[in-house]
Amino acid sequence: MDYNKIVSVTGLSGLFELISSKTDSGIVRSLEDNSTKFVSTRIHSFSHLESIEVYTVKDNVNLVEIFTAMKNSKEALPDGKADAKAIKAYFEKVYPDMDFERVYASDMKKMVKWFEILTKNKIDIKQTEVAEEETTTEAATKKPAAATNKTAATKSTAVKSAPPKKINTPRKMA
Repeated sequence: MDYNKIVSVTGLSGLFELISSKTDSGIVRSLEDNSTKFVSTRIHSFSHLESIEVYTVKDNVNLVEIFTAMKNSKEALPDGKADAKAIKAYFEKVYPDMDFERVYASDMKKMVKWFEILTKNKIDIKQTEVAEEETTTEAATKKPAAATNKTAATKSTAVKSAPPKKINTPRKMA
């Protein structure tokens, strides 16, 4: 199971693996009990864990960096149901650059629960490499852009040389 397929669904607790998706729905499998559910995007929304960022004192960081710091830390992971002060104290030791005024205690509790679920399911927490994809898509988009300019020029000349269209007028009834 890949980290880039893991999503959080609003209104549902826990993490899910996105099995299949369409424009208005998705099929997800719970990482906690392996149950499969159909989820409509009219009611719920999906958030890929890869796209979630956390406020810090400097620049925002991806959730992967927080999970990596939690993994490398020698501090004992607090219980997900612990009080806000204990969880805040844990994150002050593990990731001191976090902006504790903008990151709420409920968000930190959610990060602890998610980290427990990911480690329990032995999911390798790593960001997919976007830099390579961006360079290939930039090169691919530059070529079609030039091609579309040429086709637009040929279309405009074709339109100018075309005979005028006849307009259908309704018949008059006698």
